Amino acid sequence: MKLLPAGRNWITIIGLLIASINFLMIIVLFLISTIFDKNDTNLGLFIYIILPGFLLFGLIMIPSGVIISRKKRIASTTAEKKRLPAIDLNNPGHRNAFILFTIITLIILFLSVYGSFEAYHLTESVEFCGTLCHKVMEPEYTAYQNSSHANVACVECHVGSGASWYVKSKLSGLHQVYAVATKTYPSPIETPLHDLRPARETCEKCHWPQKFYARNLQTNKYFLTDSLNSEWSIFLQMKIGPEFSDLGLTEGIHWHINPDINIEYISENDKRELITYVKFTNNATGEVTIYRNPDTEISDSTVAAASARTMDCIDCHNRPSHKYSSPPVYFDKAMLTNEVSQDIPFIKRTAMGILRNTFTDKDTALMQIRETIINYYKSDFSGYFENNYAKIDKSVAALQKGYSQNTFAGMKVTYDVYPDHIGHLESEGCFRCHNDAFTSENGRVIKRDCNLCHTIIGQGSREMIRFTNIKDTLEFQHPVDIGTAWKEANCSECHKYLY
Repeated sequence: MKLLPAGRNWITIIGLLIASINFLMIIVLFLISTIFDKNDTNLGLFIYIILPGFLLFGLIMIPSGVIISRKKRIASTTAEKKRLPAIDLNNPGHRNAFILFTIITLIILFLSVYGSFEAYHLTESVEFCGTLCHKVMEPEYTAYQNSSHANVACVECHVGSGASWYVKSKLSGLHQVYAVATKTYPSPIETPLHDLRPARETCEKCHWPQKFYARNLQTNKYFLTDSLNSEWSIFLQMKIGPEFSDLGLTEGIHWHINPDINIEYISENDKRELITYVKFTNNATGEVTIYRNPDTEISDSTVAAASARTMDCIDCHNRPSHKYSSPPVYFDKAMLTNEVSQDIPFIKRTAMGILRNTFTDKDTALMQIRETIINYYKSDFSGYFENNYAKIDKSVAALQKGYSQNTFAGMKVTYDVYPDHIGHLESEGCFRCHNDAFTSENGRVIKRDCNLCHTIIGQGSREMIRFTNIKDTLEFQHPVDIGTAWKEANCSECHKYLY
């Protein structure tokens, strides 16, 4: 096929070569991915995003070269200058060129539509979000895979439905790609995300608060650091909703998101951890109550200048899919499921001793976890070690797995970097507001009363568990005798550093 005179220029020829090469590469890679079922994220990135970009660049060069060449030819002739090229379909040459152009255009349009569809699904996939920037996203992706939302796509929560938030997410993604390419991202990634879509537009598409208010029973089993790794259980009746479910969101934990009320707050540095100001509005009556903490005073001018946050699901459920457990938590889980043997003397104490260390990288951590535990039992319990090596080896593997799923030295991510606001054991959680310090001008207090959220209906060791009826509650008993210290201090003051 001969090129038209206007197409005989280097810009058009180079553009034709670029477009042809990239088109062939797309076809070849597409066939490879289809025939060998290679649904690789990086391969898809080349097939549907990178190579089509170069193909488009080459296609733009082709008519650009033609236009530039034509302008030069017209400028160099004294003949009548025509503004637009004439197309005569009665001319066999024009007709063949038109037919060829039409066929190629239709093919390109079809492939563009298909490629755009595949590119959309690729960029919305979990693998794209979690594996493309492996080092940066490894902590979040790993935690997500072990969460209760592992079957929910990232975009369902981070983007949601609608074109506007899709566009916003892609624009934000460009900034993130730049940060990864230039290695200007922070380690660890800073939270909270202030541009996250409101929970009522994402979480509540599945979790309908008005239908999630029944009370439930929560049983927790812990293991102590004595030689027997003694069990300690606690049975809590969680007051998610009212005693009578027909009362809806009028009381219980989910009262905080009742549509008939509005809770706003201001936090120090906008981190949502140290609360300095709380405003309660009764939407039905218009009554407004302001709570201030004398220990963290905030001026009226600061309140006026600050951007108060309206409380929603994420203020408590702030780690719904990316939760990092502390060593005591993932150890207790492994022992409960028998991945770690309870028969090994002092295994929890030994494990906590090594896991309190900070390691430079994952390989070093896994190696030292194994060496420390193996050497301890080989030295101090040699007879037990020889007869129970398989148990110890299995337990070591479980601890290494727990560490790998919750600690990421490369991104400086540990469980306490991203505190979980559910509860109050290892972070302030509920006590950010419920601390007996927030008071209003009319004397109302945001109480520090655990029974507002739950009652203890059973607790104790395996041999001596005490129970009460569901209408009553037991006074909390600490597994280790610490007197009344648990009444005077928040749990997190000890448990955050208790290993």
